[in-house]
Amino acid sequence: MSLLRVLGRPMLASMFVAGGLESVRSPESVAPAAEPVVQPVTDRVAVLPDRTEDAVRLSGAVQLVGGLLLATGRMSRPAALAIAATLVPTTLAAHRFWEEEDPEQRVQQRIHFLKNLSMLGGLLIAADDTGAAPSLLWRSRHAARDLRRDAHLVQRSVRAGARPAAAAGRIRAKLPG
Repeated sequence: MSLLRVLGRPMLASMFVAGGLESVRSPESVAPAAEPVVQPVTDRVAVLPDRTEDAVRLSGAVQLVGGLLLATGRMSRPAALAIAATLVPTTLAAHRFWEEEDPEQRVQQRIHFLKNLSMLGGLLIAADDTGAAPSLLWRSRHAARDLRRDAHLVQRSVRAGARPAAAAGRIRAKLPG
């Protein structure tokens, strides 16, 4: 693993480990801000908890565990996707700059919104990062190409060997017996 991955993944994960831990410990501190986003989502997704505090705690747990997995490089691709899935509603709930009346607060909320958007971009890149190893898709495409090439070579060698054998058979058939 490259030095950039060794340093970059924990740096990206640090915010989610800290924020996730805070959400697990005291979800009531962010539940009022999360309410407008959590309730419509929990109404549509039956497996999510009905109470806002429980949904915030679940989101925090996903961010905490996903952050730890991402930081350590274990299952980092699914961990990054899981964190990204929790970041979208978190951002929409916590940084609603378009609803702010105070210009200074609007600027601050827009900065935080864009910061979260940037972190989402980093998570999507991390979710696509194969750690310098070829992805399964790349490996399967190249294995299929190699098989086609090998089959073509076998076909050519069979044809190349068949011509002299056929000629020898014709000559042998003409010889007296």
